[in-house]
Amino acid sequence: MPDISLTVVALLCLAALAAGWIDAVVGGGGLLLLPVLLLGLPGSTPAAAALGTNKAVAIVGTTGAAVTYVRRAPVDVRTAVRIGLAALAGSCAGAFFAAGMSTDVLKPVIMAVLLAVGAFVILRPSFGTAPAPGPVSRRRVLAAIGLAGLGIGFYDGFIGPGTGTFLVLALTAVLHLDLVTASATAKIVNCCTNAGALATFAWQGVILWQLAAIMAVFNLAGGMLGAHTAMKKGSGFVRVVLLTVVFALVANLAYQQWLA
Repeated sequence: MPDISLTVVALLCLAALAAGWIDAVVGGGGLLLLPVLLLGLPGSTPAAAALGTNKAVAIVGTTGAAVTYVRRAPVDVRTAVRIGLAALAGSCAGAFFAAGMSTDVLKPVIMAVLLAVGAFVILRPSFGTAPAPGPVSRRRVLAAIGLAGLGIGFYDGFIGPGTGTFLVLALTAVLHLDLVTASATAKIVNCCTNAGALATFAWQGVILWQLAAIMAVFNLAGGMLGAHTAMKKGSGFVRVVLLTVVFALVANLAYQQWLA
């Protein structure tokens, strides 16, 4: 593990706690955690190490949130697992392409992704407020497997931040779920994408395991707390959190990119 001060480790743990809560509520905890890792790790640390460590931390909190949701929310676990298996394959492929990624490339990409998400949610104020009546058709399930599984799974392995948010948006749009049920389903799928990407990064030997183990404890606590909060507060609350997180992070990344 690189030489990191206790102050930086403490800040990384607090970021992991907050990211776990955000990820469980609306997805996209990596949009907070990965930039913090990129800032907190020494400049000589490869970008792949930040990506791999982020996965090792995130999978713990995501799993905790998924278990919490499945026990209390109306989740179609069978459909979620089918999408998740496709996402696992996609994330493994994406992680292979991520090994040579530069940190100079990551920040602008994440910023563009955030702006696109924010604009979509603002332009569709009724998005995800209520599920569509009736069962989900086979065609929609297959579309979800392709888009939310293979497509977003590849993105998760390649870059990662925002995967949970994209899954929530895709599952809401394609399967006509409300935002809370979409968040619950996304956690199961995200467990699979994290597992695929994590296995690839571990095989490449780029994960900072000691740091990840410490941060994972805080991420787990945040994930379980966030799942309880989302189920209690409902879809309207999830939407507000989504927009708040998106624009706060856009402002932060823009400052780092052009003003810092």
